[in-house]
Amino acid sequence: CATRRSIAGYSTLSVLLATALVGGGTYGLLYLAGAPLPLLPCLLFGALIAPTDPIAVLGILKTTDIEPHIETNLAGESLFNDGFGVVVFATLLELATPGDTPSLASAGLLLLREAGGGLLAGAALGYVGYRLIRSIDHFQTEIILTLALVMGGYALCSKLGISGPLAMVVAGLAIGNVSRSEAVSDTTRDYLEKFWEALDEVLNAVLFVLMGLELVVIGLSPFYLGLGLAAAVLAVGVRFVALALPTRLLGLTRQLPPRALAILTWGGLRGGISLALALSLPDALHPEVFVPMTFAVVLFSAVVQGLTLKKLLTLLNRPAA
Repeated sequence: CATRRSIAGYSTLSVLLATALVGGGTYGLLYLAGAPLPLLPCLLFGALIAPTDPIAVLGILKTTDIEPHIETNLAGESLFNDGFGVVVFATLLELATPGDTPSLASAGLLLLREAGGGLLAGAALGYVGYRLIRSIDHFQTEIILTLALVMGGYALCSKLGISGPLAMVVAGLAIGNVSRSEAVSDTTRDYLEKFWEALDEVLNAVLFVLMGLELVVIGLSPFYLGLGLAAAVLAVGVRFVALALPTRLLGLTRQLPPRALAILTWGGLRGGISLALALSLPDALHPEVFVPMTFAVVLFSAVVQGLTLKKLLTLLNRPAA
């Protein structure tokens, strides 16, 4: 299926390309600005900026009228690329940790273990969750089960050294798709959706509060905020390239012409995942530089891209002949 191929390509190849290009571009920006840093921390910044945020993307999709195949690509990519982006970030963090001297081969094995293990664990957790939910018809218990699955499953993945975010995406898709039609009543489904939407809003608010507190502690540098805005513009251009190359490699240029790529590029919003990864940077990897820059990128994404996406759609809302 063309859509599956495009989502797989955008969730992996595009993330790797964006990490390299944004990281390299940031290295150049810092050098030109007279505040040079080593390449590896810049690549870490590229990794935390590369994935789009599913919450932000799905939120904007509710308010726009996008063609179904473009909407599917945008939503599907955002669900998977944040999990893969976390895997890439964790791999680079392992390479950048002072005192460790891992080889490229060990980094590749780590990437494979995190991603492959996350996919397998997610499938297993999804199956267990589906069987448990199917055996119960009590919405309070089913809500608690989904919460326990997320918290317990993520903790288990962390203990095993595999990707928790990727596992949760796979488990969520498995439970959501199958349970919707087979395992839960309409009442339970309604309560589940409302519960997770409310929790989603609360956790996002907490994340932005934490970012604000971190900026107070390290100082809100206008210099690095300015560099962050430059990096945001760079990230938009890089995203178009990172989408266009896999599209051509996978032979999908007819299904996803430049017009569709423009929508996918501008609709790829950064949000909570980028903030969370930036806040996790250790002191040795320059959070005083990358936290304000990440904040600027997310702000640009939400305000400029989010508020102008409808106008872009109006401009491009003519199917290709």
